[in-house]
Formats: sequence, C-alpha cells, structure tokens
Amino acid sequence: MAKNVVIVGGGHNGLVCACYLAKAGFSVTVLERRDILGGAAVTEEFHPGFRNSVASYTVSLLHPQVIDDLQLHSHGLEILERPINNFLPLPDDNSLTSFPDPVAMQTEVARFSRKDSNQLPVFHDALDSVVQVLKDLMTEIPPKLHGGNIGDLWSLFRVSKKFNRLSLDEKQHLLRLFSSSAGELLDDEFESDPLKALIGFDSIVGHFASPYQSGSAYVLLHHVLGEVNGKPGRWGHARGGMGSITGAMAAQAAALGVQMVTDASVSAIKTDNGKVTCVELKSGESIPANIVVSNVNPKLLFLDLLEEQDVSSTTTEHFRRYKCQSGTFRMNVALSELPRFTAMTPENALTGGIILAPDLDYMDMAYRDALDYGYSRKPVVEMLIPSLVDDSLAPAGAHVASLFCQQFNPNLGSGWKDQKAAAADAIISTVTKYAPNFRSSIIGSKVLSPFDLETEFGLVGGDIFHGRLSLDQLFSARPMLGSGQYATEITNLYMCGAGTHPGGGVSGLPGYNAARKIISDH
Repeated sequence: MAKNVVIVGGGHNGLVCACYLAKAGFSVTVLERRDILGGAAVTEEFHPGFRNSVASYTVSLLHPQVIDDLQLHSHGLEILERPINNFLPLPDDNSLTSFPDPVAMQTEVARFSRKDSNQLPVFHDALDSVVQVLKDLMTEIPPKLHGGNIGDLWSLFRVSKKFNRLSLDEKQHLLRLFSSSAGELLDDEFESDPLKALIGFDSIVGHFASPYQSGSAYVLLHHVLGEVNGKPGRWGHARGGMGSITGAMAAQAAALGVQMVTDASVSAIKTDNGKVTCVELKSGESIPANIVVSNVNPKLLFLDLLEEQDVSSTTTEHFRRYKCQSGTFRMNVALSELPRFTAMTPENALTGGIILAPDLDYMDMAYRDALDYGYSRKPVVEMLIPSLVDDSLAPAGAHVASLFCQQFNPNLGSGWKDQKAAAADAIISTVTKYAPNFRSSIIGSKVLSPFDLETEFGLVGGDIFHGRLSLDQLFSARPMLGSGQYATEITNLYMCGAGTHPGGGVSGLPGYNAARKIISDH
C-alpha cells in the first residue's frame, strides 16, 4: 500500500517534490493556504486587463533537470530570453548596458574604463571556474555534520572530491566569495563605479545588508548560478508570467495523480511519540499522514505548526534566532506608456533589468537609511517590463512593470501599514527622476511591503529566500546543523522549501533533493 504523504504549501518546491514522490509510487496530497497554487511564483491580474508575476518575477535558476523530468515544456512552459541582461541609467544621462555577447560587453565597459574592459573576462573566468562546482553541490543532499553516520562520511568525501578539482587559486577565490563583501571584491577588481554597481546589485537582491557587509559576495554568486534555455548566466521571462511555471508543475502533478487542495490553511502538524500522525486544518479537518513534508519557512514550521513539547529546546531556540530579513519591497504597476529615460538608451535596453542605483555607495546609503528611517528615501530599484517580450500581459499599447526594490527594514513588521504609502512614493520618485513621464503613466498598481509579503505569501520578514543566505545558514547548516538533509528530529517530518539547501530562487532544487531523500528513506 502506497504511503500517504501530505505536503504543506503549494509553492513551486512543494509541487516539484509532489511530482517526484508521486512518480515513485507515493500517494500525495498538497495543501495550499491561498486560493491559487504556486506560492510566490504566481501570475495575477492586479488591475483590469493587466497581469503580472506579482511576487517572484524572473527566470534563471529553474533547474534544467527539473524542467525535463517534470515535462514542463509539454505542459506549456515557454521561457523567453531577455535580449539585454541589465541596463543601468546614470544621473549624468550616460548609461551602462549589460549585453549577453561578451565582446559587445567589453566594448561597452571600455567607454568607462579600458582597464576594466580588459579585466572583465578575467573576472568572469574566475567566477566560471568555481560556478560548476557549486552547481554540482546544488543537487547534492548535504552531509550531516552533527549526528551523522557512515553514509554522511561518504557524502562528505564526495563533496571534498568536487572541491579538490579546483586549483589553489580557485579555492582561494571561492573562499573570498563565501566570506568577503561584494564591495571589497569589486573594488579590488575594477575602477569604474557604474560597472561595480551593475555587478554588485546582485549582492543585495533579497539581502538586507550593505554591499560592503561580509557575506554579500556569496549572495552575488548565488544569482549567477543560473541559465535560460541552456545558456549560462542568462535571464528570462516565463510567457504568461511565473504562474506559467507553477501551472505546468501542477499539470504534471495532476497527471501523476497528486491531489491538490487550495483554501486549505494548516493550523498544526500533530505527532505521537516523536512521529508525525496527521495535519490539522483551520477548518477543523484532520488529514492522516504517514509522511509530512513542509514547504513553508522553517520558522513557521518549528515555531507555529508544531507544539513546543514536540521540538527540542535547542531547535526552538535556533529558529527563534534564525534570520529572515530580505528588506524587499515589491510593486507591480500598470502603465499607459513606456517610461522615457533621459539617459542614453540603446535598442532593447528596456527589455533588461533596469537598475536604478549608480554606485555601491548609493546601495550602502540605502541600507543605512533603512536602518535609520525604516525605508530608504533613495531606494535601490530594479524595474522589469515583461510586456516588452510577452504581449499577453497587458492591453495593446500599454505595459506592466515589476519594481523589485531594496532596502526596506523588515523588522518594522505591522508598522509597515503606516510607512507603506511613503515608501511607495519614494520608489516612484526614484524612477521618475530617471524617467520623467513615469509617475503620470501609472494607471494601477499592487504594492507589497515586507509585511505584505509575509502575510500574503508566508515570506517571514519579507524574506524571498526563506532565510538569509549567510555562511551559518547554508549547505549542511540550512536551516540547522543536523537538519540540513531535509529530514527533521521528528520521524517522517521533512522539509522541501527554500529554507533548505540550496536556498531561494525559483530553482525547484529543494523540492527535488527532498524527494530523493524521502524516497531513499522509504
């Protein structure tokens, strides 16, 4: 008889885990609190006639094996490549454009610094030399460094072999990427402020910190691990928005016999003698389970869904201190016309990520501002206009834009109700400074503060990664030493969300790895 698995949370990792488990013969039920599957990877109409990826918003980290194994393309998934990677307008009306073609990119950088133009391929080669090792590690179940067995020793040996492939210089570079700040790294490599800003932006995405804080270099590295349509380092849009990804996953899950239930808010996971027994819903219904898989933030699992007596005091204290703090503010806007930037704007520049943060000092000040005032009065803004590559999202002649903004203090909690309007205005003012028609072109919007991201999508502290990407919360320590292998101290209770290895982003790998662990155990 097939073992009954209940997955709490219908985000993309929960759906991925469900598909692999169903394919292996498990009987799987997915419970989703909202009225739509997909978690933060959803497409919604936020203004009449305008649809957008309202939370997660772009594609790069979605793993090709997950795409192939779940037959996502056969379920309608189409990933459209961005012709331009990024576009950085500058206050002096100059601009820096990140072209996918390396020769064109070097030519562009040479306008600012011949030295940096020559250094750029050296920098990318150094990154590429360690990226493949990290990509390999992303599909590994981390070894258990506390309370492990002979299998964990073997796993540790396999991991060490991967690192031993690196030269001494490559190992030293990797150590810097894991431990140093992006600002320090980039200051050592380049002299041009715009180039450092263009690259350094990735170090603060979803990371409530200055680019000069230790650990920010790894956040940068995390964002360069992806690919689109087999092309490393590229970014794209799912046609129809991010909901097309989770829609394709749900279609595959249905084909495999997975039962998916929406409007099913879980109130508790029940145990008996240290083993899961059932999942209780807020409606009062109790669903028996041989295995429970949590696809929610680990803080929610250990502090809200489990009884305190079911969890060791060490675990409880760990998750009280577990850091979730993105500092992210999200806006979706319906536009009557495209923004007209005063900066030099090459062809197709607006199809890329439009980064409004001219240098690393600006990013540093945005963070310090958020500490002092709750939100940055001059925020870091990334604007994407997906309707330029996907005309299904807006009426003819109109557009939708995603504004993914940093730094906004997640520790304000419900205090964001009083700050939200002022923060949104600061964002609009920042964009309008570069594109004077922007404010007047807005005909509708959906605004999500860090508190809104928490209450609507379960992103504690507005954290898009379900936990800070710092060395103490990575690999075998994600989300905790002894529980970094998707299993918990409670028998048959597992985790498959972004709070587990390899972390956040729409990759599907936490769900994939967790399913492999569960299949191996059972």
